[in-house]
Amino acid sequence: MMGMSMPYADTGRTRQKARTRAALVDAARAMLAAGELPSVEQAADRAGISRTTAYRYFANRRALLIATYPELDASSLLGESPPSDPLERLELVTQRFTSQLVAHEPELRAQLRMSLEPAPTADALPLRQGRAIGWIQEALEPLRTQLPERTVRNLTLAIRATLGIEALVWLTDVAGLTRDEATALMRASARTLLESEIAVARREGRRAR
Repeated sequence: MMGMSMPYADTGRTRQKARTRAALVDAARAMLAAGELPSVEQAADRAGISRTTAYRYFANRRALLIATYPELDASSLLGESPPSDPLERLELVTQRFTSQLVAHEPELRAQLRMSLEPAPTADALPLRQGRAIGWIQEALEPLRTQLPERTVRNLTLAIRATLGIEALVWLTDVAGLTRDEATALMRASARTLLESEIAVARREGRRAR
């Protein structure tokens, strides 16, 4: 029985191929930062790599742009010895998350654009994989013994709606805020949602604090 075929970059001379692939991804990221949406051919030209070779790594523009997605898959944004207070934990997460958004805005905008287009295949965009949900859930972990699970879940989703590249694009492109103003507002909105839920819990005699 024939085995599953391996990606070209994973077969033979893997170090050299890894360098070639990285050069194509770096070229694509540089073009995104300049406001261009690169094709495989354009990334190849910028990287000084033949177009034929480039297509061995990326079959199309979509595959190339997916590869530019920054590594935002850290299991935690809280760092070592995080505080126990949910508000302080959320502040750490939103501060680090929004810093990453601004640092990788061109790549994330490309992912957002593709997420609005019909997917030609079943491949999942990194933008759709829910990393931010996991980070927010971890920030709110102390609430799980104090509030109903459904309440914590809804709060997580509400906070997520205030964060992310979607919110950053609207606040900067439509509302006209600077990136500093936008990220500050995003963090403040997240905090307000949590403070509001804590206040409700206190009025109802629940334990959140």
